Amino acid sequence: MTLPDTHLLVVDDDERIRTLLQKFLIRHGFLVTTARDAAHARRILEGLEFDLIVLDVMMPGEDGLSLTRHLRATIETPVLLLTAKGETDNRIEGLEAGADDYLAKPFEPKELLLRINAILRRIPEQVVEDAAPKVLTLGAIRYDIERGEMWQGEELVRLTATEIQLMKIFAAHVGEALSRTKLVEELGRDRGQAQERAVDVQITRLRRKIEDNPKQPSYLQTVRGAGYMLAPD
Repeated sequence: MTLPDTHLLVVDDDERIRTLLQKFLIRHGFLVTTARDAAHARRILEGLEFDLIVLDVMMPGEDGLSLTRHLRATIETPVLLLTAKGETDNRIEGLEAGADDYLAKPFEPKELLLRINAILRRIPEQVVEDAAPKVLTLGAIRYDIERGEMWQGEELVRLTATEIQLMKIFAAHVGEALSRTKLVEELGRDRGQAQERAVDVQITRLRRKIEDNPKQPSYLQTVRGAGYMLAPD
């Protein structure tokens, strides 16, 4: 169910697709702004904040992967990539760039709607300001379970919507090995090898934000034959 005033940015160089998606998403209760290319999107994002960005990969000029990398350096807004490339490696490349999900063209508008709502559901609700925080310590990193926030000293560590959800899952199962299949289910994704590989990519990205040496993780550990485990101090 769409939250009121949920604002989406649709970026696609095909005017017909932009218009169709805008009309379809508006009919389903979203506020929708469109951009014709990455440069146009950058200008819009300078003045507006969005709840989610639907972004085409193959565009003239700067492509969607490059724009996603740029966005991830400054904002946590979820990104759903639209790509004509259906191969798993291309999809993995999109996740590595910082996207939260991907959808291969051609697609059914209803599937796009389902994926958008699934991403939005993964974003934790704001908690009351005076709620007593529960904090996990991961070396120099502090993870506030109640707020879904990660801090390094006084600096907030930027997390994507998927990374926020993964931390929420691991925090609920501290010291317990979770299989890739279990993580896929908890994330609300379809089962399959491609989605399990996508989880591996998300874990790699999350380790870069948690670990001193991501290649030899101390806190987000790999348990041979079992999966991944969060092991705080």
